[in-house]
Amino acid sequence: MDDIKKAGRELETDTKKAARELDGHDVGDDIGNAGDEIRKDLGNAGDNVRRELGEAGDDLHREGHEAWDKDTEPVRR
Repeated sequence: MDDIKKAGRELETDTKKAARELDGHDVGDDIGNAGDEIRKDLGNAGDNVRRELGEAGDDLHREGHEAWDKDTEPVRR
C-alpha cells in the first residue's frame, strides 16, 4: 500500500512541476516545486517510519509470546 501512495505522490509532484512550466519559468515555480518535493519526501518518510515501527512491534509481540511460552509450564490434568 505504501508503494502505491509513494507512486501517487511522485506522480502528483511531477504533474505540478510540469503544469508550472506551461506559462514559463519564474522563482515562484522553484519555491512551489521545492515545497512539493519536501511534502512528498516527508510523506514517504512517514510511511517508512510507520512501517518500521509496525514491524518492530510485531517482533516484540512475537518475542514476548516466545518468552512466555518458555517460562510457563503446561497445565497437566
